[in-house]
Parts: sequence; C-alpha cells; structure tokens
Amino acid sequence: MVEKVLWPAYFDAAKTRSEGRRVSEALAVEEPTVDEIAQAVQQVGYNAVIERDKAYSRENWEERGRVLVKNADDSSKNDLIQAVAAYVGALRE
Repeated sequence: MVEKVLWPAYFDAAKTRSEGRRVSEALAVEEPTVDEIAQAVQQVGYNAVIERDKAYSRENWEERGRVLVKNADDSSKNDLIQAVAAYVGALRE
C-alpha cells in the first residue's frame, strides 16, 4: 500500500513554486489547513490520515501538519494534488 503525502504548502497562495506550491495561483488558497485538505481528499474518493505534528522540509520551523492519502496507487501524485486543490477551493466558496 502506497501512501501519498500532501503538505499544506502545496496549496498555499502565499507560496511561490520554489517555496513548494504545486498548483496554479488560480487553484491556490490562503492558509490551507490539513482539515480542509483531508476533507477534499475524502471528496475525491480516498482515505485521509492527518498528522498534525509534522513540518514541511521547506518550512521546518512551522508545524502545519500533513495529510497521508491511503490507497492512491491508481493516480499520479500531480493529478491527485490538482483534484484536491479544486475541492479545497470549492469548500471555501
């Protein structure tokens, strides 16, 4: 079973690509939370596990947590990130 790791920085509108953002500015949101990301992962159809005490390597001074996506073997990580970003944006509207 492969787990894919999603960090809030992937979806953060305040980050640049070199700082870790992995989605377009149009899909990015301000200060995404692990709870929003986990909810979006479940909407896409996967199980999500939140680990709150983790820090992204490019911002290791701040523990924003991460989301582990279970059983996501059938999709590429980029496809998963794009789908989750679209749902996070929809949750905010």
